[in-house]
Amino acid sequence: MKIAVLTSGGVDSSVALKLLKDQGHDVTAYYLKIWLEDELQHLADCPWEEDLQYVREICEREKIPLKIIPMQKEYFDTVVSYTLKEVKAGRTPNPDIMCNNHIKFGMFFEKIDLNQFDKVATGHYANIEEQNGQFILKKTDDPIKDQTYFLARLSQEQLSKIIFPLAPYTKKEVRELAHKFNLPNKDRKDSQGICFLGKFKYNDFIKHYLGEIPGDIIESETGKKLAEHEGFFYYTIGQRKGIGIGGIKSGDGRPFYVVDKDIEKNIIYVSNEYHEKTRNTLEVGDFNWFSGEFPSKRNLQVKLRHGENFYNCEITNVSPNHATLTLDGSDQGIATGQFAVFYDGEICLGSGVIV
Repeated sequence: MKIAVLTSGGVDSSVALKLLKDQGHDVTAYYLKIWLEDELQHLADCPWEEDLQYVREICEREKIPLKIIPMQKEYFDTVVSYTLKEVKAGRTPNPDIMCNNHIKFGMFFEKIDLNQFDKVATGHYANIEEQNGQFILKKTDDPIKDQTYFLARLSQEQLSKIIFPLAPYTKKEVRELAHKFNLPNKDRKDSQGICFLGKFKYNDFIKHYLGEIPGDIIESETGKKLAEHEGFFYYTIGQRKGIGIGGIKSGDGRPFYVVDKDIEKNIIYVSNEYHEKTRNTLEVGDFNWFSGEFPSKRNLQVKLRHGENFYNCEITNVSPNHATLTLDGSDQGIATGQFAVFYDGEICLGSGVIV
């Protein structure tokens, strides 16, 4: 097949590129240059030039054509604007999901002549199968690295054009392949953090755009002011570290957690009784189902964040764009704006937004 391969300079996408080349496919490598790599490079040592150097070295060695696509404006107008809007509204955004949906498998498709390629490939850990004319997104065998959570807003049209070469492999096996292929980045550490902030501190990004708005940190049960903060948008529900109240703890040594935010008054509420309260119900809307319709089953599995942890959930109060979920466990980090991603065994069914 003729395949466009999105490369980042990391081990995963490099191994994917090499695998496709060795399988005899006609591959072209693409590196997407996003806005942040230029605009915020003063916040840290941004290694995008190092990323690109790795990509160039591999492509030159393997005689693979490489094209660089500038997408700074598109990235800001979609992923970054969405992130800032959600943060200012007091919600918890997921830029990774939006990046996949709007950039990697969205506007990138428009930047190239998609008709000249059979597939677009990336180094994601996920699997796509065609069943009865529909494309099914499935988990991989690596429960920790599996990235179906980040792909749960895609459409059937997008799934039909994507291939994931790393689907049969675990992260350990991919790293072993990188050594077998003697890739120049074979020992490079994995990128940490969300898509556009892996190289920057999240609070530095927020401060650059939203500044500081001093407010009070108040104990939820007593109304007592414990300290001050620099803006409600620096805090998420369930947060414990970095709250800004120093060594303040309860009499029995329990730490404080963020339990609520008053956006209008710019108040952060904290409590040291956070884990004593059950949190197992949530309201979800804005659904994206790969099948095009709400699943008939009312007992599924759900992820509330990337990782290996699932909950069994019962779905009630169903309408076309709303449902109530009851989890089989208590989750202390449920926050408005997060994505709930649904599974039926190995199959990822789609997602909704916690409202």
